[in-house]
Amino acid sequence: MAESGWAEASSGVVGQQPRRVWWSPADVLTVIRIPLAVAFLAVSDSTWRLAILAVASVSDFADGLVARRFGGSRLGSFLDPVADKLFMASAFLVVLLARALSPLEILGVLLRDLATAFAFVITVARKRPALIPARLGGKAVTIGQLLTLFAFVLGSVWLRPLAWATTAVALFAIVDYLRVAGTEKRRLGE
Repeated sequence: MAESGWAEASSGVVGQQPRRVWWSPADVLTVIRIPLAVAFLAVSDSTWRLAILAVASVSDFADGLVARRFGGSRLGSFLDPVADKLFMASAFLVVLLARALSPLEILGVLLRDLATAFAFVITVARKRPALIPARLGGKAVTIGQLLTLFAFVLGSVWLRPLAWATTAVALFAIVDYLRVAGTEKRRLGE
């Protein structure tokens, strides 16, 4: 799901000064995705998987709306990307184990998530942790990932084309993030 929580966590209440609190209502929606990730792995019935995927999708998009409306939190800025990546990793592990997509196709669909996780680890190791702002390309990847998962659960012929389209969007998103990071680095004079 999206790294949107990182950007939304500092957005505060709409029309007011941003506020940073430890916990916010959006965090409840974010935390829901963690047990859903485990549940997606545990069930084999496609009806249950469809329900789990629907709830995870709604919670991902709703937590961003709630964070923008009521303000985000420090906890949410950490938990949102963790919950997103955990859900996607476990859901695509199910796809891989079902052999519905090849390992290369799974890698492509998760490429943006892997790249952002790697970049975050590097910034922490260099003692320069940085927030990755939400970008349109990242949101498009999330939508592509969710559509790919829905195609898997529904047994759609669109599974493979959606996986490749998501991979293409992920490559664009990575290039976009690198471009923005380079511009920001130059702006800060580093």
